[in-house]
Amino acid sequence: MAITKGIEQLLAAARAKIEEIPAADALALQDDESVQIVDIRDVRELDRDGMVPGALHAPRGMLEFWVDPASPYHREVFASGKKFVFYCASGWRSALAAETLQDMGLEPVAHIEGGFTAWKDAGGPVAERPRKRE
Repeated sequence: MAITKGIEQLLAAARAKIEEIPAADALALQDDESVQIVDIRDVRELDRDGMVPGALHAPRGMLEFWVDPASPYHREVFASGKKFVFYCASGWRSALAAETLQDMGLEPVAHIEGGFTAWKDAGGPVAERPRKRE
């Protein structure tokens, strides 16, 4: 079975609709109270590589459910009115996530172009994933 739209087409369509923030510019947003940086990577990636200090972890698989106020999984942070800046490892998952959430009506949203890799390459700080208290 041949697919009719590949990842390159999906990413191009998403990038045409969303705001992409270069990693060097995203560094300046880290302490902005009106911005919430959101890490959508898997917990194993966070454990292995760390994360942006102060970022909210919202796993990609639960993101739409956490954003939707009608969902039993809704997280109040997504009703805060802040600008949400998403990132993953390379910027692919976060571009698609930002597009989906923008389509859901969440705004303003953006993603870090190049993801966490670009963040680190731009000299961005890295923190260990916070552990839940036992």
